[in-house]
Amino acid sequence: MLKATDKEVAMARAVISPKFQIVIPKEIRERLNLQPGQVVSLIARDGFINIVPQRPIGELRGLLKGADTSGYRDKADRF
Repeated sequence: MLKATDKEVAMARAVISPKFQIVIPKEIRERLNLQPGQVVSLIARDGFINIVPQRPIGELRGLLKGADTSGYRDKADRF
């Protein structure tokens, strides 16, 4: 298994079971703080599958603080 810092890519192997289930390796679960019952999205693109953990909306609070929103939309775009 490859140990990695937050800015590096971590790679691990998993095997698809006869029921098409995959166990996420412990080092990946710990690194991403995944919890039992947590919802993830699976995105298939160009022969790859990306698993994206869904986070509670509250964790996004302040994410765009200080972002420049001028010129983002025209009045014609509004409903």
